[in-house]
Formats: sequence, structure tokens, C-alpha cells
Amino acid sequence: MTEIRRPGALVTGGAGFLGSHLCGRLLAEGYRVVCADNLRTGSLENVAHFADDPNFDYLDHDVTLPIEIRGKLDVIYHLASPASPTDFERIPIPILKAGALGTYNVLGLAKARDARLLLASSSEVYGDPLVHPQHEDYRGNVDQVGIRGVYDEAKRYAEAITMAYHRHHEVDTRIARVFNTYGPAMRPNDGRVVPSFACRALAGEPLVVHGDGSQTRSIQYVDDLIEGFLRLMQSAETRPVNLGNPVEMTVLEIAEMVIDLSGNKGVISFAPLPPGDPKRRCPDLTRARESLSWEPRVPAREGLEKTLAWFAERLGCPKQPVPDW
Repeated sequence: MTEIRRPGALVTGGAGFLGSHLCGRLLAEGYRVVCADNLRTGSLENVAHFADDPNFDYLDHDVTLPIEIRGKLDVIYHLASPASPTDFERIPIPILKAGALGTYNVLGLAKARDARLLLASSSEVYGDPLVHPQHEDYRGNVDQVGIRGVYDEAKRYAEAITMAYHRHHEVDTRIARVFNTYGPAMRPNDGRVVPSFACRALAGEPLVVHGDGSQTRSIQYVDDLIEGFLRLMQSAETRPVNLGNPVEMTVLEIAEMVIDLSGNKGVISFAPLPPGDPKRRCPDLTRARESLSWEPRVPAREGLEKTLAWFAERLGCPKQPVPDW
């Protein structure tokens, strides 16, 4: 009987929030997966349930150093990068190095092994956008010397070098511009809206809304994003593609929904808006719909319910009754 050879996948940042979900999906799709992470912001807890899977390997590696992978390698998903607001001031240099040196190293590996590479870029390349909704041809409004600039410019450079390798070295590349994504395995203290609201609501503490809460986010559940990653990788689309949810919500609306779902009679307090915080964020999904036949499927209420349940279990919070709707 002939042994079926599984396709090989490398996921950098594979022990992080998005990476761990992607590793699970790739294993389910029949890949042999190498998860590379230096655990600066990732956690082995996120991938512990793959430990006994013979098709999963964990590689303790900093992507800013040259990387070698043994065995079959067909696809590379480059997700390695600290990505939370709390990281921008805490570890700005590693963020820049992940976008620059890290992307350079994985592109070199893709070139040497003739592997297709998907770069997980970000909607942060649009900065505080002056165009709404944001389409892929919009060049952005980025404050490169502001606190958020380390992440914004790291992703912009990562896109530039990816396209340079694509054009000059004919490396087979894909670029996903990821909009606000949430779900299980997020870090509780990472400074993003959903985990911050979820943890405070479950603990019965006031939810802190920055500004007056009128700034918008378009939040997508993690399963939708992972589906978008796979469709983009399998497509012929080499231009950047927005992957996000076009249903725009104010930050205050998100806070009120989390309070409702948590079952706690939470209150909302207000704090000054952080420097450079984008006022509006919403993807134009025309390209994703046309090239990938993709758009998000999970409603915010359903996704937030799943996320709250995960945080409640992880934090040891008492599970609250979910209102009937």
C-alpha cells in the first residue's frame, strides 16, 4: 500500500492567537505542520492539544534569525509578529525586526524551497484612514513616528519586501490584510477591545471605553479569518486582500454587547483616547468576494458568546447565563 505524503506547512508565530487556530485547521486539512515560535507573545498552552499528533512539530525559533525546515515544505504562513497595543511601547524593536528581518528570512526560505508564502499583514497599514471603507489600493494615513508606527511600518515594509521577492525572484506569494479579529486564545491583557471588555465583564469590573466610544471597529471571529487564509493561499490572487468583517460597530456598541452576553450588570467608564487610535476601520471586501468567494459568516453576538465562554473557563470566572434572543 502506497503511503500518502502529506503536504508540509510552516506557521511562524504558530503558538500565538491566530497561529494556533491556523495550525489546528491545517492539521484537519491533512497537512504536516511545523509551528515555529519564540514564545515572546505566544504560549505553548495554545498548542498543547496538538502535542500527541504525529503530524505536528513545535520549533522553538526566533524568526528574525535564519530558519531551516527539514522535510517536505509546500506552504509558509508568516504570522510571527507581536500585534497588540500593549506591545507597541513594551517591545517596539522586536516588532520592527519581525516585520523586516523575519519576513526577509521566511522569503529566503520560500525561495530556496520553492514554497508558496502567505504574509499576514494588517489593516494597520491604512493607519487612521481618510478613505472609508478601506480598499486595497488606498495607501493609508500612517504616522510613522508615532507609537503605533512601529507596527504600521513593520507591516508596510513586510508587504514591500514580499512584493519585491515576488517580482524579482518570482517567489509565489500572497498578502492578507487582517482586520480586527477576536476569539479564544487571545491574551487577556493584550490591550485589544474584546479581551479587555471580556475579562472586565466576567470579573464584574467596569468596562473602560477610550474616547466617547464612537470610534468604530469591524470585528471578525477567528474561524472566518482562518478560512480566508486558506482560500487566499489556494487562490491565484497575488495582490493584497482585505480579510475582515464589513459590519461596522462602535466601540461602545461592542462594550454593551459584551455586558449583555456576560450576564453581569456591568458599568462603562471612559478614559482618554490613546495617541493615534484610528477613528474608523472597516474593510472593502470586493476583492475577497471576487477572488476568493469569501466573506465572514459568524455574527458578532455568536462569536462573542464563544469568546466569553472561553475566557470564563480560562480565568476561572463563574459562567453567567446567556440572555435568550
